[in-house]
Amino acid sequence: MIIAIISILIITLVVWLINKLLSLQFCPICAGVVLTWLWMLLGMILNLLPTTNYQLSTALLMGGTVVGVMTKLEKYITPKFILIWKTTFVVFGFLAIYNLLLANYLIFVSSAFLLVIVSFVLKI
Repeated sequence: MIIAIISILIITLVVWLINKLLSLQFCPICAGVVLTWLWMLLGMILNLLPTTNYQLSTALLMGGTVVGVMTKLEKYITPKFILIWKTTFVVFGFLAIYNLLLANYLIFVSSAFLLVIVSFVLKI
């Protein structure tokens, strides 16, 4: 987990600097977390990183991303459906990333697709 934390800090700093230099609006910590779990996941898929050492850290970061995305998107959902949407988003989001982590790509894509459909149905 130490490697993941160092990666998050470095990527966050780099994205923050890029934002300052180019007047972009990327969330530095969000980019740090997402890019960290992406390189860790890719490393495991390509057998460059031992799964036993990186799978738990990657899963934690992926789960945080699901909750972060849910928080960013909730303003677009009709208030009377917010609890239904949040619950559905987290359940299908966790199901999607769990299966991405296990390389079950069909279930990953199906879960992500359901996430999108539910979000469009319950939007304002």
